Amino acid sequence: MKILTSILLICGLASLVIFMSILQPQNFYGIEYDIRVINGFTNNSSLPLVIWCASEHSDLGGRALQEHDDFSWRLRTNFWGTNDYFKCTMKWDRTRRSFEAFKAPRDAQRCGPFRKCSWLVREDGFYFSNDEVNWRKDFSW
Repeated sequence: MKILTSILLICGLASLVIFMSILQPQNFYGIEYDIRVINGFTNNSSLPLVIWCASEHSDLGGRALQEHDDFSWRLRTNFWGTNDYFKCTMKWDRTRRSFEAFKAPRDAQRCGPFRKCSWLVREDGFYFSNDEVNWRKDFSW
């Protein structure tokens, strides 16, 4: 009887592990994403685009991006939701704008199969892409 109980317990745990691994693609927890913000300005060589990004538990610090420079990082979401939201504040001259560079519920599908979330910041607004070829304007300054 003890052997049968042990076998059933092991089979149950194995089934649970298999079930969890099958559901993983539909779930956005524990998945790595590459986030990239690119300065797409065409003429700001004398005035950099300043960016500062942070989540509730992680401050990535600030950067001054010249034309075509980028700021990128990789994150892994988790079950507790402590790494599933990054907000960036952009400053150019006297203009300032904050935006959600990554938000797991929104970006789990939008970042595509390669989990690449790219932002191109231009004079007329912020563009999103998951392949850095096809850009779609998300919002203006």
